Amino acid sequence: SSGINAEWPLRPGIKDTVLYMNEALNSNKKILVEGANAAMLDIDFGTYPYVTSSNCTVGGVCTGLGIPPTKISDVLGVVKAYTTRVGAGTFPTELTDDIGNAMADIGHEYGVTTGRRRRCGWLDLMVLKYSHMVNGFTRLAVTKLDILDTFKELKVCVGYKLDGKDLLSFPADHALLERIEPVYTTIKGWNSPTVDCRTFDSLPDQAKKYLSTIEEFLGVKIGWVGVGQSRDSIIII
Repeated sequence: SSGINAEWPLRPGIKDTVLYMNEALNSNKKILVEGANAAMLDIDFGTYPYVTSSNCTVGGVCTGLGIPPTKISDVLGVVKAYTTRVGAGTFPTELTDDIGNAMADIGHEYGVTTGRRRRCGWLDLMVLKYSHMVNGFTRLAVTKLDILDTFKELKVCVGYKLDGKDLLSFPADHALLERIEPVYTTIKGWNSPTVDCRTFDSLPDQAKKYLSTIEEFLGVKIGWVGVGQSRDSIIII
């Protein structure tokens, strides 16, 4: 605008982003948008009031950038191989025992700036299913699979019960969420390092089963699996 000094060093980088994005789309350029925070912190669809101030779900692409919904081709869901949460809020699969502490320590689940420890727990597929309902994932990227390498037994939440009755989905009422009982399926651990694996076939059989459980529950294929901290520690499926 006229109020900004034309000689300001950052001035060339200031643009009308709606026009800029749509010109790029009309030129058949590919745009990668990364959502901040996580789906369950979305101000509209998250676990209110324990949310952030914006839309972290796919709708934020439209409301935040002015990209038309018809221009969105793929929605990639990024999820850890276990569940974490920062700060307060109901966490049905949280582990407050030695297993949860081990996940935090092995996975370095501490805030970079504050050093605050993240709460850890078993993978909650009911949360992931709800997130898929809101976002419509076309593929998944499962990260930090290697953090589970040393656990003898793993549990995955595949359902919720409330007052003895099965729930069909993640409850919208936070008061109900505080009362639910997670339903688990148990998978034997693989007790083998995955950090050097670079193909799906090279993964231990139980690790493959763990990933297949996620795919079958959601009906979404996994496209990438993270098995370490380096840039090349990734399996492309």
